[in-house]
Amino acid sequence: MKNILIINGHPDRDSFNWALSKSYMKGAIMAEANVDVLNLIDLKFDLNLKYGYRIPYPLEPDLENAILKIKEADHIVWFFPMWWYGTPAILKGFIDRVFLPNIAFKYEEGKIFPKKLFRGKTSRMIITADTVSWYHNLVMKKPVINQMKKGVLEFCGIKPVKTTYLAPIKDSSPEQRKKWLYKISQLGENLE
Repeated sequence: MKNILIINGHPDRDSFNWALSKSYMKGAIMAEANVDVLNLIDLKFDLNLKYGYRIPYPLEPDLENAILKIKEADHIVWFFPMWWYGTPAILKGFIDRVFLPNIAFKYEEGKIFPKKLFRGKTSRMIITADTVSWYHNLVMKKPVINQMKKGVLEFCGIKPVKTTYLAPIKDSSPEQRKKWLYKISQLGENLE
């Protein structure tokens, strides 16, 4: 049985991201997967990695629990909006505090690149935005996808990382949102 971890990086419980994450969860449960959810807004932790990697900063219990869930997961599904070419602050802070040396990667003497400690896991990012796809791809050059996929997940060994980009959200009709919810439910049922 596949272990799915849903990480919701939107700070608003009434957001469309939350509806999407619930839709995915229902689909994955129908597929008889083990499903766990981390709604980042419910976790208590300092967003700032105060000293970088220079001085270890104690992990709060919610972050220790999150690390265990990530380690147990076969497939991690991220839900978040693209804000200012990046992720919401709570998601960035979570990554800074959790994807640490000796947890997500390990420096090795004499090697240019660190050892990837999250090998064997796969991931999907479900990103909402108000920027149309063609502009996001051609003009913006997929900034949030590059940051998360290349700079975080693949750097730590999570591969493949697939992306579902839903936009524009702001002016979407109820019918369009229903289609998106169905699409995400199907991804859950297919454990993608």
